[in-house]
Parts: sequence; C-alpha cells; structure tokens
Amino acid sequence: MDKSYMATASSIERKWYLVDADGKTLGRLASEVAKILRGKNKPEFTPHMDTGDYVVVVNAAKVKVTGKKLQQKTYFSHSDYVGGVKTITLKEQLNKKPEDVFYHAVKGMLPKGPLGSAMLKKLHVYAGPDHKQAAQKPEVLDIA
Repeated sequence: MDKSYMATASSIERKWYLVDADGKTLGRLASEVAKILRGKNKPEFTPHMDTGDYVVVVNAAKVKVTGKKLQQKTYFSHSDYVGGVKTITLKEQLNKKPEDVFYHAVKGMLPKGPLGSAMLKKLHVYAGPDHKQAAQKPEVLDIA
C-alpha cells in the first residue's frame, strides 16, 4: 500500500498572482481567490498546512454584484457596549472602503482559527489599479 503525500514547510513553493476584479462578480471571484490562498489548486494540497500562494487583487471598487444586494446586503459590527450595533449596506461600504468588501468575502471562505489567519495575510486588496507588490513580479491570473 502506498503512503499519502503530506507537504512539509520546506517543500512549499509560493507564487504571486495578480487578479483584476474589474467587472467580475464578487462571490465567484472571492471563491477562486480563496482556493488559491488555501492551496487547493496545487497537487500537494495538505488540509492542515498553509500551502497557498500570494494574491494581489486590484480594482476592487469595480466589482459587481447581482440582484438587490447593493441595497439589501448589510455588514454588522458591534462595539461590545449596550446598543453598540452599527450596520452599513454594501453600497455604502463600496463607496467608503471597497477593499473591505472583497476582504470580508474571502475571509468567510477560509478556515477559521490560526490557519485561516495565516492564509488571509497573503491577500492584498487595492481599490484602484495600482499596487505595492510590483517587486514580487506577480503573475497575471485571468479568472473568468
């Protein structure tokens, strides 16, 4: 019987990818980015290890959503004080800080706990076309 392959920290090779979110649907793009961050696109995927790659997302402000999500989808935050609930709609959040919309969508698709936190640190989201990761020479990834 053959043994299953398990990736080790020294055997993981990480790449940098650049994704343009202009005109793409939020949830579909976020799920593909989450797969890359998790490493599910690699043959050496190991569930308990962070085998994923780095992803730079540009034009996050130009992402689109379907249906009535712009008016109906809300984000909640609480200050831990009585009556400290704050809600903001998707449309307001896209105008205020569009990076957080994409970041929040990907965060919900990753594992919870320290492993998911490590994977999320490899995500860099920018509202416009400019990014700070040019020195890493990210490979352009076309996600339909």
